[in-house]
Amino acid sequence: MSNHTEHTKTALILGATGGIGGAVAEGLARRGWHIRALNRNAADAARRQPHFDWVQGDSMQAADVLKAAEGADVIVHGVNPPGYRNWGQLVLPMLDNTIAAAKAVGARIVLPGTVYNFGPDVFPHVAEDSAQRPKTRKGAIRVQMERRLRAAAEQDGTPVIIVRAGDFFGGARANSWFSQAMVTPGKPIGSMTYPGKRGVGHQWAYLPDVAETMVQLIEKGDELPVFAVYHMRGHWDGDGTQMVDAVQRVLGHKIKVKAFPWWMVPLAAPFVPFMRELREMSYLWDVPLEMRNDKLVATLGEEPHTPIDAAIRASLASIGCLQAKAA
Repeated sequence: MSNHTEHTKTALILGATGGIGGAVAEGLARRGWHIRALNRNAADAARRQPHFDWVQGDSMQAADVLKAAEGADVIVHGVNPPGYRNWGQLVLPMLDNTIAAAKAVGARIVLPGTVYNFGPDVFPHVAEDSAQRPKTRKGAIRVQMERRLRAAAEQDGTPVIIVRAGDFFGGARANSWFSQAMVTPGKPIGSMTYPGKRGVGHQWAYLPDVAETMVQLIEKGDELPVFAVYHMRGHWDGDGTQMVDAVQRVLGHKIKVKAFPWWMVPLAAPFVPFMRELREMSYLWDVPLEMRNDKLVATLGEEPHTPIDAAIRASLASIGCLQAKAA
């Protein structure tokens, strides 16, 4: 790590207009960090979030990332290709640009991880070091990403933090099951679609809690191993009914719960990128997968955790599903 004693620490955020990148940026800014953010339309982004130092550039261009990383202590790699198009071709080159920049300036890399790198062979209880034998293309790419980060840490001493969490919900900008498939943003809720089967547990992660966890780990950076991987427990819905129950408690009335139309997914997949994603990830709804957070708790003392009703209320409010008086 670069030895900054006097001055404010600097974080370069890739994906600062996205859900997790934006939330981590805001969390670090509240703790006095200087936030630099790379964006393909920096002027527009600066109008929406004037407190960050926006740099014009593209995460696909190694030179842009390197220039933006100058003097950074941390690079948060929260970037996704626009609209998830060509995800498979773009994700690894983008990560390689981040690794090269971090190596050049002596920065720590922070990656929001997922459960996609694990296949059902290690379910239901998945530990940080469980074998990674994914069943999907996206999972295989996730495995590659983590391998490259591990190599950067072990061979070059570039410090890395990876936080793996369940399915995100919360935040106005997050692409999530919750906001894209279960409820309709911008409308009062009369019914809800649930993708899983009754009795099958599912793991959720409230996006502000994930961001807070990452921020706390970043602040502890120098005490962590050079390659530090943590699992969050988040919100464990043990039987697949607790998310729906929480929505009903927040609304104050019962709602109709519909099964997700999985039969439609293969039909829509050729035309709708999100449906393609869903088809790949459907196995995560057929079987319970539960990540334990013992290692995280040993490091932080406790996992940042918003109670489920408060998290659901804030999530519904942020996507415009609660009328003003209810919110």
